[in-house]
Amino acid sequence: MGKISYMRLKGSQNLRLRLLLSTLSTTPILIEDIRANATWPGLRPHEVSFLRLLEKVSDDCVIEINETGITNDSKDPSVDTFRSTTLPMLKQFGIPSEGLDLKIQCRGVPPHGGGEVILSIPIVQDSLKAITWIDEGMIKRIRGVTFSTKVSVQFENTMIHAARGHPVTEFHFFAETTSGCFISADTAVSYGRVDDEGELDDEKKELSPPGDIGEKIASALLSEIEQGGVVDSTHQGLLFLLCALCPQDVSKVRVGKLSPYGMEVLRHIRDFLGVKFVIKPDPSTETVILKCVGCGLKNLSRKVS
Repeated sequence: MGKISYMRLKGSQNLRLRLLLSTLSTTPILIEDIRANATWPGLRPHEVSFLRLLEKVSDDCVIEINETGITNDSKDPSVDTFRSTTLPMLKQFGIPSEGLDLKIQCRGVPPHGGGEVILSIPIVQDSLKAITWIDEGMIKRIRGVTFSTKVSVQFENTMIHAARGHPVTEFHFFAETTSGCFISADTAVSYGRVDDEGELDDEKKELSPPGDIGEKIASALLSEIEQGGVVDSTHQGLLFLLCALCPQDVSKVRVGKLSPYGMEVLRHIRDFLGVKFVIKPDPSTETVILKCVGCGLKNLSRKVS
């Protein structure tokens, strides 16, 4: 066997995206200095679990981990955002509606977790479909979901951080437009958790009043709507990735101001898949239109009878 040529990367930034693109493009990667300067360096438990999952579902995949100290959770969009906004976006690319679902069996909160969801995604028989998605439409409805635990219902306006518990309040907001776009925003207030460096964050002793949390999330959703685009800033990266994985045809999408993560995804797509986007600002709407020709990735693991 010849010597394997690795794409060498550093740091924990965009780890899941790098692993995903490495798998899809069959590009061997070597990632070094993962949280090298943290109190507890290295991978976290959920990252190790994701690596093991990739190893199990992929053919001829070998994962090697240099074991170090590890710690707890990360900060991501909520499962409510995934269910209300991410799944409808997948339908735009030809993924069938039937069987596309996310069921929340139970919710988990830091520091102990314990959440469980069942995600069902139909098999794409051949490939995704290229899209032209630039019509944002008008807002026709707004919905919200709240979730809290270990917080007194009777004294929500004066919620405090109890010594025996770990109060958590989460608020998810999303808007649906007349053209089938879903714009979302969510926020969570959590205390008594371990921070990214492995230290207990106990500086703040009082929870924000629910009214303040509601105003914060409503303002965040309005800001997302004001920016324009067919998706919110959180979903820009996934939108670009799906466009890049489409057949070798032109996809054209409209987004608001490019988010830092969205720009990172564009760079990774260029490096792993060789797909470059044409980016053109639209001064009349203060949005950005992006076009690309997909890499033509096909599902070769399932034959169509």
